[in-house]
Parts: sequence; C-alpha cells; structure tokens
Amino acid sequence: MMFTKIRWRLLLSYLAVFTSILVIFAAGVRLLFARSLTQQLTDRLTTLGQGAATNADFENGRIKVESDFIARPFIHKNQGLQWFDVNGNSVLKQGNFVLNLPLSMSQDPIKIEIGKSRIQAVILPIMGSEQRQLIGYIRVSQSLEEVDETLTKLDWILGSSIIIALILSGFSGVILTRQAVQPIEESFQRLKQFTADASHELRNPLMAIKSNAAVALKYPENMRESDVEKFQAIVSAANQMTRLTEDLLLLARGETNGDRPEASVNLSATLSNLLSLYQPEAHAKKIDLKSEIGEDMYLLGNVGQLTRLFANLIENALHYTLSGGTVEVTANLVRCYLTVSVRDTGTGIAPEHLKLVFERFWRADESRSYWEGGSGLGLAIAKNIAQNHGGSITLNSQVGVGSCFTVRLLSVKVSDNLQG
Repeated sequence: MMFTKIRWRLLLSYLAVFTSILVIFAAGVRLLFARSLTQQLTDRLTTLGQGAATNADFENGRIKVESDFIARPFIHKNQGLQWFDVNGNSVLKQGNFVLNLPLSMSQDPIKIEIGKSRIQAVILPIMGSEQRQLIGYIRVSQSLEEVDETLTKLDWILGSSIIIALILSGFSGVILTRQAVQPIEESFQRLKQFTADASHELRNPLMAIKSNAAVALKYPENMRESDVEKFQAIVSAANQMTRLTEDLLLLARGETNGDRPEASVNLSATLSNLLSLYQPEAHAKKIDLKSEIGEDMYLLGNVGQLTRLFANLIENALHYTLSGGTVEVTANLVRCYLTVSVRDTGTGIAPEHLKLVFERFWRADESRSYWEGGSGLGLAIAKNIAQNHGGSITLNSQVGVGSCFTVRLLSVKVSDNLQG
C-alpha cells in the first residue's frame, strides 16, 4: 500500500512536469507560427499596396488610378483597396473587403475587430511621380479568417499531440516508476523481515534474563542491598526491551500482512472492557475517565489488534493528562462508519509536530519522552492497525488545551455479523 502510493505520486509528478514542458513548448511553437503568419500577411499587403500606389498619380488636384490596374483581377476575395487624398477623404475603393472606417495615419500594421471578424490593414503613402510629393494614401486590408483557421488547425494538432504524448508517457511512466521503486521496496521488505526475525530471536534471551533475574530476586537473603537494586534494574530493562521487541514484531507482521481480517468484532464491548481495565489507573492519577459508547457496534477485524489500537490511545491520553484532567472516549455510528474519539485535556502538541506524531520513536522534547514500560511505538502501531482494517486515524491538538485522536472504521450490520 505504501509503495503503491509512492509509485502513483512519482507517476503524477512525472506527468505534471512533462505536461508543463509540452504546454510551454506548444505555446512557444504557436506564438512563433502566429507571428510568422502575421508577418507574411503584412508583407503581402505591403507589396499589394506598393503596386497600387505606383499606378496612382495626381491630375487636376485629384488622385487618378490607371484604368488598367483597376481591371486587374488579382485582388483576393478577402482583400480590399482604398485610395485617400492627403486630407483623408476616400477617393476610390476596390475589392470585396473594403473597410468603411476613417483613415488612420499610423504607418504600422493595424488590427481591427468588426463583429466576429478580425481584420489587418496596412496604410502606405502615395508619392507623386514627378515632384515626389505626398499626394494621398492607400489602405490595404484583409480578413484574418484564413490565419485564424490555420491557427485553429495548429491548436488541434498540438493539443492532440500533447494528449497522445501524455498517454504514451503514462504507460511508459508506470513501467519506469515500478522499476525505480522496486529496489527500494525490496530493500524495505528485507529490512522488515530482518526486524521481524531479530525481534523474534531476541525474545528468548530476554526471557532468560528476566527469569534469572526474577529467581535471584526471589531469594535476596544472600545478596547485598545494592545487588538487589541492580537486579531490579535488570528486570525493568528486560521488561522494556521485551515490550519494544514485541512492538517491532507487531509492526513488521502488520506491514507484511496487508489482508483485512474477516472476524466479527463487537466494538462496543471491546471499548467497555478497556475502560473498565484503565479506570483504576485513571482513579489513581485523579483523572476523570469518561465514556459515551453506542450499543451493538460491529465491524470486521481482529479483536486483539483493535484492543491494542484503542489501548495505546487510552494509555497515551492518561499519560499526558495531568492530575485533575479529563479523558473522554466516545464512539458512535456515522452513516456506515464507526467513529471513535479519545480526547484528553493534556499538554497538547505543537502544530509543527502534528505530522510527526505517528512516526516511530518520535518525541518532540523531554516532556514527551518514553514513560516507564513504553516503547515509543504506540501511536505508530495504532496507525498501522487502523490502516490494516481499512480505516484511518487523525489527530487534532492544541498546546495547553489537549489532544483528540479520531479513528474511523467501516461498520457492518448486526445481521451481517450474525450470518458470519
């Protein structure tokens, strides 16, 4: 499950970067292509305008265009020619695409939008053939419809190419990410197996140490008082090491076996039994241990693991709640999910440490150090058990106010439970 998520994150990251590169490349190609088309159109219009200007002259105070030029049918259907005098008054029009707009004296190509049509126009001066003086202007215009159609086709080609490239990259990315993660996954599996084997092998020598120390403590008559204290320290350390090895073994086995347990568990009864078990400890610490548990709440799972899950949360809450505080356990059915919350009025956790709480052996400072008998793996085990049961565990906490751990597990109906 963990490496599946890693593979998906790698694949999505790879596709996101590749998509960004393709989009930037496609945008650059389109921009250059659009500028090239626009420049080619400007050059064509300029050439047409220069040819028309050479066939115009000034006679009797008016611009005169040679009749043989007007008869030439080389003007494109989407183009238009307009001659103007020096005052900007229209003198002559030719072509099927003539602008009915006042003359602009700009010497640069201009683009105009009329309705849904985009038009590009070029304005050139007309110089007299004899004295080379300004006698008027000529405006050459053409619709950008063909340019827009060409760019639309280019957009479809680029978009289709990007989609095809992403599909092919997705298939290849799945293979590449699997090959990239496989060595890491194999190393992790070997590490988990080593942890499980080492934890299993350590139990026998630890049991021997505990047994021999216990026997020595049973007959303290011939020992000095300092020796008795040393043997008691040995027993305490052995107990803590035994708890640690058991926790490591549980984590290793839980991560290896990801199959969801199928036995029916009465969560209401399990939580009630746990609360009865921890009530004396809460009373001794003067902590108010309260509960609000719904009746007949069932789920599919392993009763031993679920007991360990909620025992870890209750132990954690009792440990970090000061005398006079409150620990409250609530459980109810929300739609098809069982929601169990363990809330305390303890020391709380800083916001920057919330994401580290479920890490193995994590502790933020000395106030959250391992207590007597604790292995530092309780919350990591709780998260692992919740995930193995198809559920989740979340934390809300505020320093000086307290913490609330919420476990969400899939419920089953009582009738389903009886049939099972």
